[in-house]
Formats: sequence, structure tokens, C-alpha cells
Amino acid sequence: MAFDISKMRNIGISAHIDSGKTTTSERILFYCNKIHAIHEVRGKDGVGAVMDNMELERERGITIQSAATQVQWKDYTINLIDTPGHVDFTVEVERSLRVLDGAIMILCAVAGVQSQSITVDRQLKRYHVPRVAFVNKCDRQGANPLRVRMQLREKLGLNAYMMELPIGLEDKLEGVVDLISQKAVYFDGPNGEELRYADVPANMVEDVKKYRKELIEAAINFDDALMEDAMMDEENDYANLDQEKIIAAIRKGTISEQFVGVFCGSAHVNKGIQPLLDAVVRYLPAPNEVKNVALDLDNNEAEVELESVDNKPCVALAFKLDDGQYGQLTYTRVYQGKIKKGEELYNTRSKKRFKVGRLVRMNSAQMEDINEGCAGDIVALFGVDCASGDTFVNGGLNLSMASMYVPEPVISLSITPKDKQAAMQLSKALNRFTKEDPTFQTFTDPESNETIIKGMGELHLAVYVERMKREYNCEVVTGAPQVAYRESITARGDFNYTHKKQTGGSGQYGRVAGFMEPDSEKDYEFIDAIKGGAIPNEYIPSCDKGFQKAMKEGSLIGAQIVGVKITINDGQYHPVDSSDNAFQIAAIGAFREGYMKAKPVILEPIMKVQIAAPNEFQGNVFGLINQRRGIIGETTDENNTSVVNAEVPLSEMFGFSTILRSSTQGKGEFTMEFEKYGKVPNAVAEELIKKHQEERAKGNK
Repeated sequence: MAFDISKMRNIGISAHIDSGKTTTSERILFYCNKIHAIHEVRGKDGVGAVMDNMELERERGITIQSAATQVQWKDYTINLIDTPGHVDFTVEVERSLRVLDGAIMILCAVAGVQSQSITVDRQLKRYHVPRVAFVNKCDRQGANPLRVRMQLREKLGLNAYMMELPIGLEDKLEGVVDLISQKAVYFDGPNGEELRYADVPANMVEDVKKYRKELIEAAINFDDALMEDAMMDEENDYANLDQEKIIAAIRKGTISEQFVGVFCGSAHVNKGIQPLLDAVVRYLPAPNEVKNVALDLDNNEAEVELESVDNKPCVALAFKLDDGQYGQLTYTRVYQGKIKKGEELYNTRSKKRFKVGRLVRMNSAQMEDINEGCAGDIVALFGVDCASGDTFVNGGLNLSMASMYVPEPVISLSITPKDKQAAMQLSKALNRFTKEDPTFQTFTDPESNETIIKGMGELHLAVYVERMKREYNCEVVTGAPQVAYRESITARGDFNYTHKKQTGGSGQYGRVAGFMEPDSEKDYEFIDAIKGGAIPNEYIPSCDKGFQKAMKEGSLIGAQIVGVKITINDGQYHPVDSSDNAFQIAAIGAFREGYMKAKPVILEPIMKVQIAAPNEFQGNVFGLINQRRGIIGETTDENNTSVVNAEVPLSEMFGFSTILRSSTQGKGEFTMEFEKYGKVPNAVAEELIKKHQEERAKGNK
């Protein structure tokens, strides 16, 4: 049977933590006959959801890695990627979005648009992923899908319209009304698998008319023919419009990212999932309807548009690595051409050829062997040595899929293995985790000789420490978390430094003069303004190298220096004694001389924190932020819940979750993500400098 690409959908499910992503995925698997029984995320049976296949995920009830599963719905093939909602794992979300063509954005009917939904929205917009919205948990007390739709418009600026209305809310949720067909849909059977269509309940007729009219008036903007039909049928409340034409217009609007259809239901009580699957098929794009571009490495990274056809040379992207007990598994999205078993592919980053040994399709943690992966498909390769974000090609192409944006880690932690056995396993574990996750980094501190791990937040590192214990039987002792401070300058500083050293034979000589000034655009910029050959051309790169070396460690607290623009305008050399090394040392000396004149300051990571707690605790929350040198931004009150947005230094946020819980009787929750680097207050800076000097004195003893 020929593979029909127009009947394929690559979709992701992304949302705020705890709005029911994994539960929704579990129901989708059930209704598509992929699993035969439903297990809850934190269920009493202890089985856990299928998509949460790491033991740690089942225990914490959060999704950490994006599991990819292929399901069949009617005669369509859907590749479903379940992404984590916790902000510490955003690199997983970013990676999944790179390879998706469409997304389901899940929102909680009570909480609505939360901080993480805003992050997800930003990511979907960055990668131009069309979406449909699903308002989940309509069976909870205080559920209000219409309010959530307004929040989508106001907070995220989306052109959102109701596609369904719920029949009853909270514990009276019975089903949904489809606004296009004007039919009520009820979900019968023990797990809601039998759909029953009926007329709209009498008490909802007016509402259905009102919201259907709104929906159609939004849809006709995307189709001129439909607009003409609608003008003829306006008095009749658009009752005679062709449903297929309405669907086609909404599809057009959705794919062009100018329309978001809002569906509602509750995955937990099995209501509203089948219409959501129909919506995925109807409104989200097939792989050949999405524009994908690669960069041509032979032609100065010019953009090349890829076509989702099987008969062109292959271009594929490795978007996720998983190092399991049988070797490395590489999740790959095929953009153009086919990947066949036994074929040779070329990795454009490492410039190596490799043979495709075993090709599999993943269903969460189970796999099935296949012989080829077609354009638009998501498959996994076995035993290929590569990193995430690599591009595989054949047919003599030299293309790279645009590099993925990876945020810098903001928190570090020292780890020490408990015993010799653990020390041997530690390097294995770190090697695997750093390959899998670009935001997780590791290095050895030259002064204390400790292993340091860096990541995106406390939970991020805690999960990895826990995984070392579980998967590698490697117990480690963790130190206090350290913040990634930076140093910078606030004024211009001149330098004129001569390095000379006379030893037996040729000595060392180099003079470097110029000035440094703050640069808000770049971390480092080097400008060569030497006139008349005062420093010969071959030594200019040596000066640059020396400045870069000097910037690795500032003189205040030994942190990396950023935001400096250095101009050299004079110097001197000696025909015999000058060398590459002499000018590097001269540049380091010149930098230190100019640095102290340029009024250096210490910068610290400032986090964007959003705290949600019941209104009666608002005073406590303000107090907690003020104690932590935080700046309160905006506060909103909704449904008796106060949401406070603030900017707080990361160094003040350690252990915050415990303190927040105790001050709000366990009812407060918070999320935070890196915002920017900001200047440290003088009192704190003095403490940090003193501590750094004490540590150096200890090290020199």
C-alpha cells in the first residue's frame, strides 16, 4: 500500500504542569486501540501511565522525557509526542517542537492560562507551530472554559474561538456540543468509548446559536467563497452553510497561525477526547503543508526549502537521544526522502558516514522493527554515534537543519560519589546525560577537584541525581547549590601594559595599549585599531586570545566576565623577543590593568518567578518576595487565587518551595525561569568578594 503523506500528523501535547497532558495522551492511546486498559498518572494500581515510562516519572507523577508514539485514528496516522510541562525541562519541549507540525495546547478549566502556558505559547510561536486548544478538567469545581478562552485572547493574544460548548460543568459534565454540526455528543460505555449524537439540549439552544455565529464570522475571513455564501444566509443564522467549507476555512486559519479553535472536555472522566482527535485530523497540517528549511553549509548557510517527498535525497534531524541498555537510540524526524535499513547516511556535523543498522518505531518504551521511514515520519535509529540536533543526509547534500536554541544553565551543584563503585559509574552516567540533554553540563573544578553539574533549576539537577542512583546504582553526596555569577564593567578603562622578561637567550617582550568599555549587545568584542604596524599583524590574534583568556576569570570573585568591548590602538614589539606567547601574556596584564579602572561589578542571574496562592496569603507572598530582594511586577486576582509575577535573584530562591508551602498551608505553588543578568547590591557583592578571597587563601596554603 502506498504511503499517503496527507493522512499523517506529527503533533505534540504541550501545556502547564499538571493540566493533564499525560492523562490526555493515555486516553488518546486507549481510543486508538493502542492500549487496552487505562492507568492513571498517580493511580492506585501503581502501574502509572504508559507515556511516563521512567520509574522516576511514575513516582513523581511528572513527565520528564518526551515519549514518541504512533497511533492510528480512523484512516490517519498520528505521531504523538508527550512533552514535559515543568520549566526545568524546557529543552525537551523545544526539541519536540522543532520536529512537530502541529500541537494540542492543553489548559486547565479552573486555572486557565498559567505561567508555563505563556512559556509554551512563546515556544510554539518561535517555531511556527499551528495549534488547537483543549480546555481540560471541565469536571473540576470552578471550571469555566469561556473564561479560559478570554484569557487566551487577552494574555496570549490568540484569535481563539469556541468550537464546542460543554453540556453541564463541574460534576454535571455530560458531554459537549459541536458548534459546526450543532449536535450534542455524549460519551457512553464504561470508558466513554461509545459516542452518542443527539439534539442540542433545549436550555443551550440560544448559547449554541450565539457562539456558532461568532465562530462562523471568524472563519469566513479565511475563505472568500464562504464569505459570499454567508452573506446570502445571514438572516438564517448561517444554518444552511456547507459544513465542509466551514471546516476548510478553519483549517486554513489554523495552519496560517491566525486562528485557534478551543475544544473542551475532561480526559480524567473520558469526555471530549474523540472530537479532539477529529480536530487534530481536520485542522492541523500534514507534513507536506508545513514549510521546512535547512541551511546549505556549502553556500554560506543559505536557506533551502525541503519537500516532503520520498523520491528526493534524504534529510533527517536527530532530535532526541536515549542511551538505554541496548546502546544509543536516536529519535529522528525525516523531512525529505526516505531512510532505509542498510543504507548509508552522512552526518553533516561530525562529517562521518554511517550505516543504518536497525530502524525502529517507538511506542513510548516498546519498539517495533521497520524497514524504512518515509518523509514526514518520526523513527528511531539504533547504535548511531551522534549528538542531539545533528542532521543526517545522503545523495551528496551538505545541509544542516537550523540549530536549536539552547538556553545557558543557571545553577550548579557539586557532587561527590559515596564510594569507589559509585565513582566508576558516575562518569558513565554523566557521559550519557550530557549527550542526551544539552542544558545539563558537567566539569571538574580545578581548585577543589570536585565534579560540578550545571542545569536549569533545582528540580532539573535533582532529577539527574536521582536517575544516577536509580539507573546506574551510583549514590552521590550533593553540595550546596552554586549560582552562575558573572562580572562586567560599568565605565571605560584605559590600559598600557608592557611585558618583558629577560632570561638566557631570547627573552619575552610585548606592549599592548588601548581601552575597554561596557558592551550591552555582545559578551565580548575585540576591535583592532592599530595604526602603522605598532603591533605586527601576526600578533593581533595573540592579543585577542590573551584577552579572551583573561575574561574567563574576573578579579572580583573569579567569575566569567561578560559585556566588554576592547579596542587596542597602540603597542610595541621587539624583532627578536616578541612572540605569540609574549603578546598573550601582555594582553592578560593589560586587561587586568584596565579592568580595575573600569569599575567592575558582579552580575547575578535574575529569575522570572510566578507565585500562585489563595488570596488570604497574598500578604505572606509579598513578604517572601521582599525578603529575597525581589521586585514585584504585576499581581492579578482570579477565582480567589492571587497570582504574583516578580523578578527575584536565583541565589535567594534555593529551598523556596518548602518555605512557600509552609507560609501558605501547602496551597501555594510557583514556577521560575531565567530572565536576565542583573547587578548585585554592594552589600552582597562585598560578602561574595570576601568569601572568594578566603577560599583563595585556603587554596594557597
